[in-house]
Amino acid sequence: QVQLVESGGGSVQAGGSLRLSCAVSGYTYSSYCMGWFRQAPGSLREGVAAIDNAGRTSYSDSVKGRFTISQENGKNTLDLQMNSLKPDDTAMYYCATEPYAHWSCYAGLWKAQGGSAAWGQGTQVTVSS
Repeated sequence: QVQLVESGGGSVQAGGSLRLSCAVSGYTYSSYCMGWFRQAPGSLREGVAAIDNAGRTSYSDSVKGRFTISQENGKNTLDLQMNSLKPDDTAMYYCATEPYAHWSCYAGLWKAQGGSAAWGQGTQVTVSS
């Protein structure tokens, strides 16, 4: 059973940085998409960054150039380095993974809604002005 546990959220002032981590366990698929989503109150969930099993990355326009997604220890840890944070980045951040979704592994396109998709419980990021 796949489990994802996020950590690293918190409060920061605008212009600051945070690093989110997602510990992934129980994952055995060789082809997959992994990524980060966020959802602010009253807003739709937004895909912000994605990475496939080949290491190809994708970012939403709203975070491109400021956020970096990476995997450590193979696929056991998924990180999101967030720099130059803005108040608009305030949201609950979730990591997700889905096997065999590497063909659609683009932030904004991949929704992680397949039957085999797995999600973490979320970590709150708050950016004050």
